Amino acid sequence: MAIRASGGLGLFLLGMIVMTEGLRSLAGNTMRRVLMRFTRTPLTGAITGALTTALLQSSSATIVATIGFVSAGLITFTASLGIIFGANVGTTVTGWMVALLGFRFQLGTAVLPLIFIGASLKLFAKGKAGHAGYALAGFGLIFVGITTLQAAMAGMTGLIAPERFPADTVAGRLQLVGLGMIFTVITQSSSAGVATALTALYTGAISFEQAAALVIGMDVGTTVKAVVASLSGSINAKRTALSHVLYNLWTATLALSLLSAYIWLWNRLAPGQLFADSELALVMFHTSSNLLGVLTILPVTRWFARLIIWLLPGQGATYTNGLSEELLRQPNLALNAVQGSIHSELLALLWHLRATLGDPQGQRIDLVELDSALEETSTYLDQIHLTADQDPNWPRLINLMHTLDHLQRLLERCEEESDRATVVNATPELADERALVLAAIADTIHAMPLQQWDKAAHQTQAAARLVHKKVRPYREATLAAVANGHLEVATATSRLGAIRWLRRVSKHLARIQQHLQRAMMAIGEE
Repeated sequence: MAIRASGGLGLFLLGMIVMTEGLRSLAGNTMRRVLMRFTRTPLTGAITGALTTALLQSSSATIVATIGFVSAGLITFTASLGIIFGANVGTTVTGWMVALLGFRFQLGTAVLPLIFIGASLKLFAKGKAGHAGYALAGFGLIFVGITTLQAAMAGMTGLIAPERFPADTVAGRLQLVGLGMIFTVITQSSSAGVATALTALYTGAISFEQAAALVIGMDVGTTVKAVVASLSGSINAKRTALSHVLYNLWTATLALSLLSAYIWLWNRLAPGQLFADSELALVMFHTSSNLLGVLTILPVTRWFARLIIWLLPGQGATYTNGLSEELLRQPNLALNAVQGSIHSELLALLWHLRATLGDPQGQRIDLVELDSALEETSTYLDQIHLTADQDPNWPRLINLMHTLDHLQRLLERCEEESDRATVVNATPELADERALVLAAIADTIHAMPLQQWDKAAHQTQAAARLVHKKVRPYREATLAAVANGHLEVATATSRLGAIRWLRRVSKHLARIQQHLQRAMMAIGEE
């Protein structure tokens, strides 16, 4: 029976591998495009992660792909967090498939023709049909494996029983969590572990409490593959993997602490049904605990990202390396350090803006990390205390405060309204204004190493004036197009929002350069 059980588990694992590979090939570059496009907020990222994982039937495939995209710079670390959160919810779909189809309908024999059809398509068809056939064959193998595993478990009733496992105590549940982690590390598939736990529960080999604890541990065990995948990646790839580990530990803690309450609630709402529908109760517990984990982490995603950055800081120079507490005794030197930090922060944001506006030479950065650096710079600047009528550094301090304020507002434009940039890039009528802003950004980047702040200020101010002049006539032309029926209201609204966004960006760029120029002039007057 043990050999039959291991064979059934092997068939299930093989089916998962084959189906996931088939679905991944069938999706082609679609998964990459979806992950890159729909991760602008933690919520959309979580939804995308859940749907992608449900489609591929593998949270590991989604997480490893995400880590690869982060390492390559295609997705920022912060954007990857939503995907991480959602992947755990998406992977619970496998449990529902096993519980509803594998046990209720006994598909082990009925799916054999599907395996033949799928294998035939893989052998004789090309392209998407071949990939679909491979996925279909894997789907069939999953249920053959479940049926085999179920029959083997039923024959091992005397050998495997709830009393042979740790008792239902806090220590016992923690031991079972550890066993679940080990099982997933060995099989490299939490879905296989969940299927095994469901089968053991269905045949009476383990109790509901034991199965739930095992499943909790299996979710934590799946993080090992992500950690291994990140070892050779960038610092942000490692941060993504660490986020996966800490988030799964948080979800596991929630699930363990609420397990007894869940059992009580189930028995209260449906007395006697916990044992009659134990496998459904288990997959519902698995899904609800992961949903709860997502709901509790989404509102604090930004703080969670900062925690990860603090735990795993970048190697080498950072934005605020020069902000030393010792320099605060000498305001002039402290202001030099602040100005150096502002320059590096501004340069990074300018490169990000170029990428946001569709310039292939641009480079996206992690905005949460930059936001944290700006807050640190602002806190440091607040510790420099001068008086207006006595200290010659006063004008410089004031202008650096204004610069930092506009820099933070510009960052907010990038964080909250990045979709407006997409509209700007796709609207031909805004091509000239977009080109003006991009040219001003490029000129500023080139002027910064030479300290040509007057030139940069002149160029950004000219661009801001031209964009501002465009707003009213563009608004009138857009509304006229709506009135004439040539443009839909939704499209017009997005275009008007886009040009307002472009105006704000150009305005903040101009003000930043203006105040930096004044700060530099103040140095010469000291």
